[in-house]
Parts: sequence; structure tokens; C-alpha cells
Amino acid sequence: MEVSILPLGRRLDVRAGDNLLDVLRSHQIPISYSCMSGRCGTCRCKVVAGRARVTGQDESVSQIAAGQPILACQTNLVESCVIELPEMDEVVVHPAKIIKATVTGLDDLTHDIKRLRLGLSKPLEYSPGQYATLQFTPHHIRPYSMAGTQDGNEAEFHIRLVPAGRVTSYVASDLKVGDAVRISGPLGTAYLRRKFDGPVVCVAGGTGLAPILSILRGMMKEGMSNPVHVYFGVRSSRDVYGIEWLRDLQTRHAALKVHVVVASAGEAHGHRSGMVTDAIADDWSHLTGWRAYVAGAPPMVEAASALFRQKGIYPDHIYADAFHASTV
Repeated sequence: MEVSILPLGRRLDVRAGDNLLDVLRSHQIPISYSCMSGRCGTCRCKVVAGRARVTGQDESVSQIAAGQPILACQTNLVESCVIELPEMDEVVVHPAKIIKATVTGLDDLTHDIKRLRLGLSKPLEYSPGQYATLQFTPHHIRPYSMAGTQDGNEAEFHIRLVPAGRVTSYVASDLKVGDAVRISGPLGTAYLRRKFDGPVVCVAGGTGLAPILSILRGMMKEGMSNPVHVYFGVRSSRDVYGIEWLRDLQTRHAALKVHVVVASAGEAHGHRSGMVTDAIADDWSHLTGWRAYVAGAPPMVEAASALFRQKGIYPDHIYADAFHASTV
């Protein structure tokens, strides 16, 4: 049985039932991966021709036909097929870990957003823009994006308090400095593409600012000089936060422009008003050749992604891990 790998043009002899990620690693073919259990989405690729057998997290098994995205770690090869891998210059490998941490800070950023700082028992390797799962107790577990810090022994998260949310209610009412937390990760595919030197647009909705800050800080650390436009969309003026961090980044990156957009009419208070996607549409006739990072609530992520496609950004160059509100 034979598997062809695009865009490398390599053909591999494999056995029926072989795991695709194992095959790629054994042949030293670069591919990003982390958790190896189907949770992080990092090893995403595509079946171009033929079929593959995919095992889901619920242990269900399905046949994936040509044109469908897959996770290499969850895919077994059952017939000759063609697999397309993502761009080879964007490979990241951060084996998933579980790290013990301690709460070192818990501060209010807005009326409903907490800044959680965790001291790590050992450094957590991740790419800027990725997220991790936090376990506060056996019953309070939730994924959150990392904001990125200069200290490899500390992690920072921005947590919006969801009404009736079990985890966020615990963070708001019970969590305190000195408490133990377990971090599992890293997860996610919306990480900084360090080798790209063209223009970048970042869109953050609410606490979606956390991964965007991580990406911006990562760009500074890597010495990247790309032109960058950041659009930070919030519901009202009291939801605006992190302006001092963004201004500090602007002083260190001459090509960074920040646009704060407030949705509620009459509450802009010096910022732009309206929907963040409307602001982008007004500013740019096209964005061909750009890369986009989008973080926030799913409706905003979907709207921004659709707009970027209309403006000429190649779909594979729009990076997003949507935040899903939850009552658990």
C-alpha cells in the first residue's frame, strides 16, 4: 500500500492500519504535533485522494473521504491515498505536558475579567498564541489562552467571568493566591508563524486579547518587524483593558498600529465605534498577501474569517482557535 505526501512529492510504502502520525515521524517528515490524542488540533492535514480511517475522542470510527481534514494522530491508513500537509516552514513540536503550578496573582482587569498569574514548577514550552487546559479541582477544568510573559517560569491567563459558569464562578469566588493548579498543554493551531515577514492583521474580541498579546510579544522576542494592525473589539467602554500593554508594544515596534473598537453606540470615549469587522472593512479594500490571527467568541471569529477571505487572505493563512462560552 502506498501513501503520497504533498507538497513534498514523497511516496511511502505503508501497511494497512498504520497510524499516519507514526508513519510521518518514522520517515522524518516534518509535521506539527503536541498532545497526540486528538485534542490540540496541531497535526491537522488533509486527505486529497483515497480514504482513511479516523478514530474520534469518543472512540467512534469513521471513514474520511477525499477532501476532508484529518488529525494525523487519529488517522489510520486503510488504502492507498494522498495526504496534504500544512506549510513545512511552520512546523512546531511541543510535546504535551502536565505541569504543577501555583497561583501567584489574581487581579481584576475589568468588571468581569480576571488576570490569573501562575508560577510554574518547570517551564512550559509553547508557541505564542497557543492555549492550555487549567485544572483548578477535579471538577473545575477549562481551556484558556496564554497571554505570554517574559518569564518562562510564569504563565498568564485572562478569564472572563461567565454568569452561572461553574469554572469561572470558582475562579471568582474560591480561587486564591497560593492555590495549586495543573496546566495541560500546549494546545491549538493559531500560533505565531515566525518565518513570515509580510503584513499581519490581528483581531481580538474580549479576552481574545490574551493570545493576541502572546503573539505580539512573541514577535518582539523574535525580532520580527512585520507591519501589524491590531483590532480590539469590545461591547462597551468598560470592557476595554490592556491598553497600557498595547502602548508599550507600540513603543518597541514602529510598524504596530492598534485600533480599539467599541460596539455600543455613544460609549466609544475616544475609541472607534461600531463592529470590529466593519472597522476592518472600512480600512482595507484588500488584504492580499497578509496573514491573520483571530481570537474571541465564535460568531466574531467566523465573521472576521469570512471578511478576510473576501479581502483576499488565503484561507490557510487565517489562524483562529475560537473561544466557546460554557456554563461548566
